[in-house]
Parts: sequence; structure tokens; C-alpha cells
Amino acid sequence: MPDPLRRVSSWNAKVKPERVKATLEDMKDDMKTRYEKATMELWAYDKRVKEVLSGKGVQTIQYVPYLSYGRQLYKLSRQREISGESLKMANKVLHDKWHNRGLSESVLAAIAKDVFDIAPL
Repeated sequence: MPDPLRRVSSWNAKVKPERVKATLEDMKDDMKTRYEKATMELWAYDKRVKEVLSGKGVQTIQYVPYLSYGRQLYKLSRQREISGESLKMANKVLHDKWHNRGLSESVLAAIAKDVFDIAPL
């Protein structure tokens, strides 16, 4: 391990407010663009999940856990870029988790199939 005083000195130089501010200002436009894109994409998936829930007659008070399931599938399929058999296996784990919490198997399967194009279990 290098000299501890040198490490502390290096850390202090790295976290000076002026330096951090300049770095964030350089990154801000790109960060904003990526955040806007991700937010709009997630909103579109939430909307599709809500359409499935509405079509299945799910009461609005029960939307939150189904939306959580949908967001977890979104994270796996879009952010983690999991696909194919791996995505099916991950969906099975999520499906079982949310079914054990009291959600309907048929609604969970419809969300996976209609919104995320994941074949039935």
C-alpha cells in the first residue's frame, strides 16, 4: 500500500469542490440526455404494463406490485441486456417471487409475454 498520507492528499485533491463542479458541468448535457431517454423508455413500458393490467381487470390499487414486476423485467432485459434462455430463467425467478407475494399468475405471464416478449413459462 502506498504512503497513507499521500493517498489522503490525492483524495483531497480529487474531491475539491471546484474540480468536482467542473467535471459535472462537462458531463451534464450527456447525463441529462441519457436520463431523459431512459425515463421516457421506462414510462412507455409502464404504460404498456398498465394496459395489460386494465385489460385483465386488475384493480388500480394493485398496480404498484405489478409495475414493480414490470420494472424488474425492464431492468433485466434492457439495462442488463439479458435475453433468450437466460431471460426466461430470470423471469421464472421473478414470476415465482411475485406470485408468492399474492399476484395472479396469468397477469404476470401476460405482462412478460405482451410487454417484454418473453415466452410463457
